[in-house]
Amino acid sequence: MPDRTPGQTVGPFFHYALPYAGDRELVAVGTGIRLHGTVYDGAGEPVPDALIEIRQADAAGVVPVVAGSLRRNGVFTGWGRCSTDRAGEYWFSTVEPGSVDGGAPFFAVTVFARGLLDRLFTRIYLPNPPPESDPLLSTLDPEDQTRMIATRSPDGSLKLDLHLQGEDQSVFLTYPGHK
Repeated sequence: MPDRTPGQTVGPFFHYALPYAGDRELVAVGTGIRLHGTVYDGAGEPVPDALIEIRQADAAGVVPVVAGSLRRNGVFTGWGRCSTDRAGEYWFSTVEPGSVDGGAPFFAVTVFARGLLDRLFTRIYLPNPPPESDPLLSTLDPEDQTRMIATRSPDGSLKLDLHLQGEDQSVFLTYPGHK
């Protein structure tokens, strides 16, 4: 098989160029909540060089339309990026999203990792969402719903691990125009 070029795979090239100072801090650390977890490969091993992006509504359920996420200047933009550490862990400092159009509140998540030919899309829902109120959750069986719902830790943080393959594989989504 010929060598892959950057246009044929998403990693590990991005890991050195895309992270930037404050990329995971949608709000100042200590002023919001911590969203965190670990990214695992198909063998159940942590992925030390994945890149996670989130997009979300603010606490009132409004999706910000703000330019300049690379320089937030104290403005909540609803977007962040985080590279995993050597243990495969990611975290964001953010606000809990509010409901958009009456659906269950969630973080839209994009995963980039070595070996993937394209990015993966999923969602992280807040704990205890009413599945019937959400157009996506209502179509999933209870086991798949659980793989998309964060748990609240005693410290108030939200945790959801992402499994790229295997028995515990996260639920990944496709969108029109995305293959």
